[in-house]
Amino acid sequence: MSEYDYDLFVIGAGSGGVRAARMSSGLGARVAVAEDMYLGGTCVNVGCVPKKLFVYASHFAEEFQHAKGFGWQVDTPTFDWGTLITNKNNEIKRLNGVYQKILINAGVEIIDGHASLIDAHTVAIGGKHYTAERILIATGGWPSIPDIPGKEHIISSNEAFYLDSLPEKIIIVGGGYIAVEFAGIFHGLGVDTTLLYRGELFLRGFDQDLRSLLAEEMRKKGIKVEFEKNIASIEKSDHSLIATLEDGETIEAGQIMYATGRKPRIEGLGLEKLGIMTNENGAIQVNDQYQTNVPSIYAIGDVTDRIQLTPVALAEGMVLAKRLYANEDKDVDYSDIPTCVFSQPNLGTVGLTEEQARKKYQDIEIYKSTFTPMKFSLTDSDEKTLMKIIVDKPNDKVVGVHMLGPDAGEIIQGIGIAIKAGATKQTFDSTIGIHPTSAEEFVTMREPVSN
Repeated sequence: MSEYDYDLFVIGAGSGGVRAARMSSGLGARVAVAEDMYLGGTCVNVGCVPKKLFVYASHFAEEFQHAKGFGWQVDTPTFDWGTLITNKNNEIKRLNGVYQKILINAGVEIIDGHASLIDAHTVAIGGKHYTAERILIATGGWPSIPDIPGKEHIISSNEAFYLDSLPEKIIIVGGGYIAVEFAGIFHGLGVDTTLLYRGELFLRGFDQDLRSLLAEEMRKKGIKVEFEKNIASIEKSDHSLIATLEDGETIEAGQIMYATGRKPRIEGLGLEKLGIMTNENGAIQVNDQYQTNVPSIYAIGDVTDRIQLTPVALAEGMVLAKRLYANEDKDVDYSDIPTCVFSQPNLGTVGLTEEQARKKYQDIEIYKSTFTPMKFSLTDSDEKTLMKIIVDKPNDKVVGVHMLGPDAGEIIQGIGIAIKAGATKQTFDSTIGIHPTSAEEFVTMREPVSN
């Protein structure tokens, strides 16, 4: 009989925590998971899932407009925010139930409440202590909002999913993917939208060509995209919020949303009590086996602030479970991870940007194509799609592929498999395209634009 209540105690029932708990239990471990908010974590409740539903909703205004060119006569469409919120909430509730069923069917005990560490093998929840041979922290991240005058009037993406009504005007502050995506969402739903970013160009770390074209396309749609601007203070008037910028300019809006980064959610865990090491931003430090400096305590996902993507947390949870309970010593491959920004238009990418490739390789070739997708040929839209392939010339290996345009995420997922498999430019060139599609452009680009 074990001296512990459980073999593994997981703190946090988000993507990574649920995967680790389910897999570990399936491999014979006695597992419990504690959650003080909602099953499914950020992704299911206030992240990937509801955001994508909102993105879908926001596309319809343009779809109705484009339909006219194809012979459809569409009466003036109306949008009801309350209906979207209700249907979204019902879907999230359904998914919460799915996660609960997954854990129960896997034999995992679910404990409601906030868990804090007592010692290397003990956690406390609501005054009760639970012991485990190993403890896994998978508490994710939380929106970070700067401390400025009027901070109390700011909402984050969390609250944006539950607004009682849509504002007529909104200011979104930030230059990451969350800010860019919500700018497209609110604009598509009919809100007068301003996006402010203190830097020269948003989406730092993505390919420069795509960043620049995305800014241009967003402005063409009517989103006010303002760079090198930042809010100094916020005041509330009778009917609106007044944002005073650092340069003295004032902007009035019904809502101000900040998407200025996320921080690891470690408050109240008791890390300091055990001397668990964290980085400057609060991220839990782990080794290659996801182990903290306290050997019995592990951490995965956004709380470690490695790569903040749901599929990465899932992969880490699975690898850890198999390492601990199936004697499989495999690692997560963090290279060439495909990703997508659900901006409007979408941005999809895998591998190195041009800037990164020029630093890493001596001789590269760049292939690019910019065009208006066929779907827009019977409309008044001149939205551009950009596709880009980056090749290490000496060995012909494709080291980066990037796309800005409709369904970029769907297309880049398949390209990501090719990159993982070590595809060369010759591989791309010898592949027959599917006609007529935008995706076929990736296998028909023959002449490099630069090297």
